[in-house]
Amino acid sequence: MIKIMLVGLLIPFLGTTLGAAMSFFMKDHMNPLVEKILLGFAGGVMMAASVWSLLIPAMELNSDMKRLSFIPATIGFLLGIGFLLLLDHIIPHLHIESDEPEGPKAHLKKTTMLVLAVTIHNFPEGMAVGIVFAALFKGHSTITLASAFALSIGIAIQNFPEGAIISMPLKAAGSSKWKSFVYGTLSGVVEPIGGLLTILLSTLVMPFIPYLLAFAAGAMVYVVIEELIPEASVGKHSNIATIGFAIGFVLMMILDTALG
Repeated sequence: MIKIMLVGLLIPFLGTTLGAAMSFFMKDHMNPLVEKILLGFAGGVMMAASVWSLLIPAMELNSDMKRLSFIPATIGFLLGIGFLLLLDHIIPHLHIESDEPEGPKAHLKKTTMLVLAVTIHNFPEGMAVGIVFAALFKGHSTITLASAFALSIGIAIQNFPEGAIISMPLKAAGSSKWKSFVYGTLSGVVEPIGGLLTILLSTLVMPFIPYLLAFAAGAMVYVVIEELIPEASVGKHSNIATIGFAIGFVLMMILDTALG
């Protein structure tokens, strides 16, 4: 069981690593249209995962509350939003295509702040995978092994373009191929760490698993609305990002329902 859980935690990290490896094969600049569709795709996957893999199971785990089963999901969701809002304010970071750093002032390199921006929104993805596998191995019938791996694979799929999106700008800014690859890969390290921490936490607070599922959903939705959608909508041809979002959303929905 431990081996299966570790594999589930590492699959999303593998997606980031493979995406970061694009710095070896692609030109210095990623095509803006490709970047937009990849950002939209990542947002679609995360939004669908938040609903089907996290919020719905969170409410199903409290089905005994009947019409009030939404309460734990609501509380957890809002706490997740608040947690990412806090991180946004206390961690200096820089979004792609932006020259204005966010968070407290810090004398950090642009590349470092770019990686921090991606790291912030990778953490809730790791939490999401961790809490789903924790619930699975605690015997919650609403979550199956197939649905847990569907979430892990879905996040890995959206991590592939994410790894490329962080490594390619670094390469374009003058970093070597290897340095761009390493930075892109390191941005995903927080995912298995976040997943493992969530699993350890869940063993101490088992009754709060529905809250943790919804918490991860709230954190992921925050990232989609605060970062991915705005970045995908800047400039011309924003409709291509909408197409990417739709493809990502439908793919994750299919993965979760077909394998769940």
